[in-house]
Amino acid sequence: MSTSNPLDMVIGAEEVKRDVAAAAKHVSAAEKLEAGGDRIGAIAELRKAVAADQTSGDVMFRLAYLLDLAGDEDDAIEMYERAIERPPAPMNALLNLAVAYEDRGDWAKAERCLRQVLDTDPNHPRARLYMKDVAASRTMVMEDDHERDKFKRSALLDTPVTDFELSVRARTCLKKMSIRTLGDLVRTTEAELLSYKNFGEQSLVEIKNMLATKGLRLGQGRDEAYRAARKQLIDQFRGTGQEALLNKSVGELNLSVRARKALQLLNIHTLGDLVAHTEAELLGVKNFGATSLNEVKAKLSEYGLSLRRIES
Repeated sequence: MSTSNPLDMVIGAEEVKRDVAAAAKHVSAAEKLEAGGDRIGAIAELRKAVAADQTSGDVMFRLAYLLDLAGDEDDAIEMYERAIERPPAPMNALLNLAVAYEDRGDWAKAERCLRQVLDTDPNHPRARLYMKDVAASRTMVMEDDHERDKFKRSALLDTPVTDFELSVRARTCLKKMSIRTLGDLVRTTEAELLSYKNFGEQSLVEIKNMLATKGLRLGQGRDEAYRAARKQLIDQFRGTGQEALLNKSVGELNLSVRARKALQLLNIHTLGDLVAHTEAELLGVKNFGATSLNEVKAKLSEYGLSLRRIES
């Protein structure tokens, strides 16, 4: 024969206290105190009611609500969470908890609570409205974060290279190459630096290490511009029946040896790769001059294509 307290109940392996009569007395006392304007006293009585009956979601919800009004957000959220543990979860507890989560920026938890309401009542007006608010808030924060990241990155790229500890030789070379900011530097390739007089491997390693501390690398700005241009070209040719033209090998242009070597150095394999580059990028390759440039432009014009122009 069981010797457990009849006022206790077992749910799974967890013993939960449930003294309904004692809880009811505390709830009644809380109602009188609240009606008299004593919210703190009402909260104290409801805490006793929850301690007496640990299964009443309605009492937990009332306590959470008063805690919320009293500004005790942490305790309110904890009590709302307890209120929805056992099915059926009170709808109002789920809604208020969703609002509390949203105020904290915890969009995933807020959405989970609202989904639980909408699973029961797909047309619940408050839940549908709150769901829109959560989605709008999440989008707004993501956009703000994106704009903040863009601003921070822009500020970083505007940093003068003179702000960093570089050798005299490296500083002098960068100055003569008109490289004044980190933005200028990441738009420059290793080959371009090494092609400059008196700029050696030691200076290159020095600069690469400096950029690495900022999460940057040589040629990064150029790569990003190239990817954006490549995507724009693909979008431009989509649906025109000429998409295959961008995938043609540059070998089909029958360029001179000098021009072909320059394209190899820039890792240009297709016409799409080629037209995503600018004249300046091609001329930046050692031994690639005006003659080679005119040759490439003439070959591209036969396909109705041209090199990318930098918009002012």
